[in-house]
Amino acid sequence: MSPAGTRNAQGASPYERALGGRIDELHPTLRRYFTSLPDGHVGRGEGVFERAGSPQRWTRPLLRLLQPSGAVYGGWETQVPFRIANRLVRARVTGERCFGFTRGAWIMRDSVGLNAHGRLVDEVGDPAVVVASFDLDVQGGALLLTSRAVGIRVGRVRIRLPRAVAPVVRLREAFDEASGGQSVRVTIDAPVIGRVYEYRGVFRYRIEEVG
Repeated sequence: MSPAGTRNAQGASPYERALGGRIDELHPTLRRYFTSLPDGHVGRGEGVFERAGSPQRWTRPLLRLLQPSGAVYGGWETQVPFRIANRLVRARVTGERCFGFTRGAWIMRDSVGLNAHGRLVDEVGDPAVVVASFDLDVQGGALLLTSRAVGIRVGRVRIRLPRAVAPVVRLREAFDEASGGQSVRVTIDAPVIGRVYEYRGVFRYRIEEVG
């Protein structure tokens, strides 16, 4: 998002606060993406996902139940163009990812912040229907997130899934030397079932003034 030393008046991004001094271990391209946006700016990116959706055909009807909320897509496609828009709102990073599927555009929305224990939490969907907290790590300049707990939200009630049945969400964002852009890979694996959802691709990111 912004270079070091340029901070939004609302404070550092949740990634900065969760990583602390380890933010400086990220590749400069990643550091720009995960630190705070300057006031009056939005982060935008465009790229292509090599694959996106659920690789297992039988899980797709179940995921389609969550598709209208903007949490997950109940299909499977390759070479999907996409756009990203990130904003910093009240110390939370809100994101929109617009997937250009052949059946039409679909938008995934999420909001990332910190919980009372200082742990990174991602609320996915609008309204949020999936909530996950994460452990963070930095390896070779890349950011790695692994879910610590996953829950679902029904109305105002949040239900934490037992570890025995909860899926594991992993995210890896890194600098892509081949393109000079940024690579992203998200996978969701369920116990016994295996891979139920993923998307991965490369994009270029920039910061623009709003309006």
